[in-house]
Amino acid sequence: MKDLDWGNLPFGYIKTNYNVRCYYRDGKWGEIEVCSDEYIRMHMAAACLHYGQEGFEGLKAYRCPDGKIRLFRPDANAERLQQTAHGICMAPVPTDLFIEMCEKVVRLNQEWIPTYESGATLYLRPLLIGTSAQVGVSPSKDYMFLIFVTPVGPYFKGGFQSNPYAITRDFDRSAPLGTGKYKVGGNYAASLLAHTIAHDKGYASEFYLDAKEKKYIDECGAANFFGIKNNTYVTPKSTSILPSITNRSLMQIAEDLGLKVERRPIAEEELETFEEAGACGTAAVISPISYIDDLDTGKRYDFGAEPGPISRKLYETLRGIQYGTIEDKHGWTRVVIE
Repeated sequence: MKDLDWGNLPFGYIKTNYNVRCYYRDGKWGEIEVCSDEYIRMHMAAACLHYGQEGFEGLKAYRCPDGKIRLFRPDANAERLQQTAHGICMAPVPTDLFIEMCEKVVRLNQEWIPTYESGATLYLRPLLIGTSAQVGVSPSKDYMFLIFVTPVGPYFKGGFQSNPYAITRDFDRSAPLGTGKYKVGGNYAASLLAHTIAHDKGYASEFYLDAKEKKYIDECGAANFFGIKNNTYVTPKSTSILPSITNRSLMQIAEDLGLKVERRPIAEEELETFEEAGACGTAAVISPISYIDDLDTGKRYDFGAEPGPISRKLYETLRGIQYGTIEDKHGWTRVVIE
């Protein structure tokens, strides 16, 4: 293993040994290529640079206490990338190819996988881009799919602790019939100014309402929202919300723990009825919410300075499954290295 301070890693990029690439040309995917170069050589007129034909994923590899290296639900990431590809007219990456490349890049970079005790992980970033040189607005004919990895620490400093959010009405993350349900870079570009403003005001992130009516909860920055009340896990249903694999997993775990699960529209005023609230996604897993400020009305929705008991149980259960310390009843984990 590399001699790094695993317990103090940032959530950022660190160069590792190899990335893996595959090219789509003449209507078919080629062979997997192993590359040590961090850079991509592409035409200046590539479709991804001008018309946003770009989609990506995020997942992690875990060094577990039993000595095995596991991936968490790579098939679900493959499925979501296929949905993204369909949504913006890119060539989809077959599930078998996606998983093979994930496993290959982990094996090639296993010395960069953090220790179990550190709480850090190896982050995988699959990226699909249109590479055809063109100036007319049309789908690319050629594509590159690559996966690079980097060891990362917690997304939020301090790890599993509560953070404040701020409701914004001055910005929309995505339109109801737009690309919000796809994992494309444009959605994140659209959030950067709102995020910067919220961060400068002392909040962990911005909190979006729906773009059409500014009435219903959309997303917590780049993460899905969930609330807990009356032993029920409630999460928004909307055509503009990214289908989070973490949220999907938490809904199942909530049911396993005896909670009722509701996926439905959530009006802003319902926030005051929740006992606990959180943001969830691959990077942070769960980021409990301490309070949400409505900057326009001055209203504060308070959920407590410390993570709630149900949020903590959900977090510990999901992390236990990912690290192989809790039974994986749903077959979510995939052992890459014994």
